[in-house]
Amino acid sequence: MIKEETASILFVDDEASILNSLKRVVRDLPFTIYTANSGEEGLEVLSDHSIDLVISDKNMPGMSGNEFLQEVADRWPETVRIMLTAYTELNDVIHVINEGKIWGYIRKPWDNHELKLNIQQAMNYREILAERSLLKHSLEKIKSKRKRNFMGFIGQSSRMQFVYDAIELSASSFASVFITGKSGTGKELAAAAIHELSPRKEKPFVCLNCAAIPSELMESEIFGHVKGSFSGAISNRDGAATQADGGTLFLDELGEMDISLQAKILRFIQTGTFQKVGSNKLEKVDVRFVSATNRNPVEAISEGLLREDLYYRLNVIAIDLPSLKERESDASQIANFFTTHFSDLEKKVFVGLSSDAEKLVNHYDWPGNVRQLENTIHSAIVMSEGPLLTEKDLGRQLQLADKELYEYINKSNLSFMPQAPVNGQENDITVTSNDNGIRPLAEVERIAIEHAIAACEDNVAKAAGLLEVSPSTLYRKIQQWQG
Repeated sequence: MIKEETASILFVDDEASILNSLKRVVRDLPFTIYTANSGEEGLEVLSDHSIDLVISDKNMPGMSGNEFLQEVADRWPETVRIMLTAYTELNDVIHVINEGKIWGYIRKPWDNHELKLNIQQAMNYREILAERSLLKHSLEKIKSKRKRNFMGFIGQSSRMQFVYDAIELSASSFASVFITGKSGTGKELAAAAIHELSPRKEKPFVCLNCAAIPSELMESEIFGHVKGSFSGAISNRDGAATQADGGTLFLDELGEMDISLQAKILRFIQTGTFQKVGSNKLEKVDVRFVSATNRNPVEAISEGLLREDLYYRLNVIAIDLPSLKERESDASQIANFFTTHFSDLEKKVFVGLSSDAEKLVNHYDWPGNVRQLENTIHSAIVMSEGPLLTEKDLGRQLQLADKELYEYINKSNLSFMPQAPVNGQENDITVTSNDNGIRPLAEVERIAIEHAIAACEDNVAKAAGLLEVSPSTLYRKIQQWQG
């Protein structure tokens, strides 16, 4: 933003008396004043100094005012340009304005009060231009840093940028990571990404789904067993703990594990040692723990499904995966990826989604998240002919009546704002060693602002209106984030 004390004006006229008169009019204004006797001299001043406003006579010997201001427009487009002109030249000047060469004009002879007013208005306009330019630059820097694809994830929404950053920051650590998120949001994918980016990537990544294994077999699955330790144990067997030695052990859906077994898991985490089922031998391994649940951990603890001490031992770094409907327009990007993938897989020719199909994808709630979207696209590819995947193709798979289908298509897409916590569970990404549930106010504010700007397709004025603040407030915030 331009400050008044640093703003500068260049007056260009071949008559010294005119230049002196102009200087006298603005001598009480807080601007730095430069003068030039010709267009050529004016260009030299502009080359040597940062000029905010140029006021030039139209008719000058050598380089005319039109030629001079055109050169200024080409070389210094953000410098505001005003022409001094006689009344008889007005039609020609208006033509120059329409071509974008100048911002306005001042008629000779001028009224001093009107001249000052015009200069102040021009400076205000210059301030807006400078602010817009800096804001555009800042937004481009923010967008350039956004990842469109990351370790198997697809999407560039603000929420997912936090997830990507969290994965990268936590990967190099030995600390345990606890991932939360609804079913189908990609918790296993996040865990695998942490492993792949970690120093342990050459060692095994072992995934154990606690909800898919009967409780009576779970201890053996984790720790292994010796021959004869129980019916069906016909040989010695290593469990996930041994298999993951040197690597990462991912305990998915931890809240489904039997509460009594959780005590042994806690001891294993604390000591790095365990005993196979039926064995008295203590074994030691080097394992990094990543855990996940689709439950609210606090509720799971209160319901007796998750040990509180185990949760806090595993929840050194917390990452929360947003639901698909909280990810701005990521859904259509993901849908297009799956369309290409399943079109190739099923040997069909689909070139993409129709515009209404994309609207449906972006507006639908997707309670099953990315997994549901994937399955919907796959089934629609199989059951449709193409070459475009239409809203009706998807509507059939989602079992939507025509009325529901078109309600989704015409639905407003301003549901991007951060949602209130549901049942005590936070929705935003958290990368913290503190589990008090409180996030810094500055972080919440930044999330809201970035969501608004992204949802408004970088229209800052529109985002500011939705957030009920001035555009300059958003500009200052973005400048602070850019350092």
